[in-house]
Amino acid sequence: MNICVFCGSSSGANPSYMQVARELGVALASADIGLVYGGARIGLMGAVADGALSAGGYVMGVIPESIAQIEIAHEGLSELHVVESMHARKAMMADSSMAFIALPGGIGTLEELFEVWTWTQLGIHHKPLGVLNVGHFYDGLLSFLDHLTEQQFVKSAHRQLLKADTEPSRLINQLLAEQPAPVNKL
Repeated sequence: MNICVFCGSSSGANPSYMQVARELGVALASADIGLVYGGARIGLMGAVADGALSAGGYVMGVIPESIAQIEIAHEGLSELHVVESMHARKAMMADSSMAFIALPGGIGTLEELFEVWTWTQLGIHHKPLGVLNVGHFYDGLLSFLDHLTEQQFVKSAHRQLLKADTEPSRLINQLLAEQPAPVNKL
């Protein structure tokens, strides 16, 4: 069983981002859950992988050939897949995982999170997802998503698919307990 983690290849401004990324990796390994992630050894990506590896966990990285040098591919993983494109990366990560967690990150992290959430909404898969709201990083986004729901652009059932917590183990447990049911998009 694997959980995919989306996160930044940067460390971010708050040192707690790196600390919680490492804690998430350790929590996954301690629960005997494999980590699937973007394959880099830098930033939050490297921290979550190193955390899982330090606790004896399985770590699968997936990195596009075109950015393996930019994001600096992690060579110490259980498995490292170098793929042709971002599309191939996201497909392999999704196919290899039973749930998704987003740590802090930038545009790429948000794009990955929203894509798998859309796939859940459309019934392409029924995998749970959540955000690790480190230092209130996702407060603004969560508030905006509630606004979208209030304005009837997102159904309440679809909004409820995205879980949020500030503590790695609690979020993992929420996702393991969650079995998103198909919800009609219309």
